[in-house]
Amino acid sequence: MDLRDIIDVKYPIIQGGMANIATAEFAAAVSNAGGLGLIASGGLKPEGLRAEIEKIRTLTDKPFGVNLMLMNYHVQEMAEIIEEMRVPVVTTGAGNPGRYISMWKNKGSVVIPVIANPTMALKMERLGVDAVIAEGTEAGGHVGEMTTMTLIPQVKDRVNIPVIAAGGIANGRQMYAAEVLGAIGVQVGTMLLVADECPIHDNYKDRIIKAKDTHITVIGRIRGVPTRVIRNSMTNEYINKEKEGWDLEQLEVFTMGALRKAVQEGDMEQGSLMAGLVSPQINEKKPVKDIIEELYEDYLKVKERMCK
Repeated sequence: MDLRDIIDVKYPIIQGGMANIATAEFAAAVSNAGGLGLIASGGLKPEGLRAEIEKIRTLTDKPFGVNLMLMNYHVQEMAEIIEEMRVPVVTTGAGNPGRYISMWKNKGSVVIPVIANPTMALKMERLGVDAVIAEGTEAGGHVGEMTTMTLIPQVKDRVNIPVIAAGGIANGRQMYAAEVLGAIGVQVGTMLLVADECPIHDNYKDRIIKAKDTHITVIGRIRGVPTRVIRNSMTNEYINKEKEGWDLEQLEVFTMGALRKAVQEGDMEQGSLMAGLVSPQINEKKPVKDIIEELYEDYLKVKERMCK
């Protein structure tokens, strides 16, 4: 079994629902390239989400999805829009989607929450989801504590529903490793940030390409909101303020608009450059179709070599 038994895609690859980045245009480009493109609800209001869903249906006839950030102030209205518009696939993050699962599934949606530990995976299985995306701490953006290497097999051993791997995947070896650990497909984010169709500023793309292993850090760990980013002036200040005892509200004010500064303005010092530990593996910009096809072809070559 792999992801294509659940969703009608060419490749068992999902694009991460990256807030302020995963637009309808970008998600459509991923879906047209054979993966599953996701519209990110993070950073949108309900009317904006509706417009993005309407737009993607003019750009692709392939399956697509919406990632619903459950901490969004407008989450109830957004969940109802997803139901009303019969979005083919729904992924969720930052919370428990239990109250919405049955209404989405009743309209034919495939529901796949993102989870960071086996306990949450088990809860999601009991609520009747179709699969889970188990995301290791190697991922960019908001992260849990378990590594992909430990998370995937533990989730696989606890649940009977399919498991999709995320976090630390950017080449065929890593994709094949995810399969060996028990995953039926992968979700990738950081490697797609440098796609020609990705709407982030070129400064952001260049910073990912130039990133070395020592450039990646985590902020927010002291206050319980760990976020993996590329180090810059903002992250250094943030970490110092955490150590000084700033509370979560103060830190949220300090970073307000930081992701938009990076994505839209190309501010590489005060912007939030969310990116995963695979950043040093990424070395050039190219069309999203090439990125997805090369990842899958590399995976097939690795699998063939390892199965001899």
